Amino acid sequence: MSNHPSFYGLGIAPNILAVLDKLSFKTPTPIQAQSIPPALEGKDLMGLAQTGTGKTLAFGIPMVQATLAGKQGLIILPTRELALQVDETLGKVGGPLGLKTALLIGGGSMSQQIQALRRGPSIVIGTPGRMIDHLQQGTVTLKKVSILVLDEADRMLDMGFAPQLERILKEVPRERQTMLFSATMPDTIVKMANSYMKLPLRIEIAPPGKTADKVTQELFFISKMDKPRLLEKILREYRGSVLIFSRTKFGAKRIASGVRALGHTAAELHSNKSLNQRREALDGFKNGKYRVLCATDIAARGIDVKDIELVVNYDLPTNAEDYIHRIGRTARAGAAGHAISFATPDQKNDVRDIERLMRAALPQSHLADLPPPRSTPEPSSSGHRPHRPQGGSSRSGQGGPRRSSGGFRGRRRFGPRG
Repeated sequence: MSNHPSFYGLGIAPNILAVLDKLSFKTPTPIQAQSIPPALEGKDLMGLAQTGTGKTLAFGIPMVQATLAGKQGLIILPTRELALQVDETLGKVGGPLGLKTALLIGGGSMSQQIQALRRGPSIVIGTPGRMIDHLQQGTVTLKKVSILVLDEADRMLDMGFAPQLERILKEVPRERQTMLFSATMPDTIVKMANSYMKLPLRIEIAPPGKTADKVTQELFFISKMDKPRLLEKILREYRGSVLIFSRTKFGAKRIASGVRALGHTAAELHSNKSLNQRREALDGFKNGKYRVLCATDIAARGIDVKDIELVVNYDLPTNAEDYIHRIGRTARAGAAGHAISFATPDQKNDVRDIERLMRAALPQSHLADLPPPRSTPEPSSSGHRPHRPQGGSSRSGQGGPRRSSGGFRGRRRFGPRG
């Protein structure tokens, strides 16, 4: 629950309040209610909140208000998808008020980005790699930036963007307001905050390891060979949209191929896809063109798709903390959702690490009535097809996944370059 009944009384300008009202944004989330007033006062912030809690408006509203007063803002995010989403959200709030933004992301047209910069944007939104490209070519200057936001800062460091962030921070005036948002707060983030921020106010909404309130979870210990058949059964028993996570890009491609062979519409989201392909896949998943989205951890954070019924961890995440971000794609904004994870018998230590971080045991379910092996390609994330007997039509079973409550969480060290 929010600790403030409405956006009124937070210090937000009347014209922005009118836009929020038209957009039906009535009640601020806890991170918004606690972050917006000090941010509007120009204070440095460290916001620690789990995924799906409304962080974009927590920094977006103060930044829009500041730019309407003549200031310039810069937002740095780890992935293209997050940058696109933030640009879309700021456009909804600031667009009716004349706000101009420039979106600088890898895979996009450099010439179009240069044209956007020449139009004099109030806010520049970018990924670290493409920001460095523009700095090296002299097509962007950050000398007038007075408000800087680092969103998903822990993810950016995990992805190896520390050198790029240091270069960008050297280009921004030291006299500025800095807001840093992160789902976790490791020592590297604290060190960064101490180096680049002035007495930052720490706002912590949820402790590390906490999952969304209404997500239920279950775990299957299963052999790699049986994963495709369990997935087939799950897709038959759940009717809504399904987000499937693979550890690898090739795995996501193989899973999507197998899902399509089962008769379901499916798209892939990973860094081997072009920007337009990734946008088409995500938009198609949002509007129902694709029932299933098969993705790497590029989709684990900040991808705001409403009403995803089920998240499937076809592979457990590499690192224990990305799990919370993956399952945070369902049960958003107070809705209910479910997450099912597959673990091979040799991954018991990985499961224990996740449960230790969650401070809770993960409910286990047992296999029942799997469909017989199929002759279609196996959606194996390893890329190797084991020898399998042929034939057999699918049949419905009476057992299968049970909905149960519980939780766990995980983090990946490497990801796609922005």
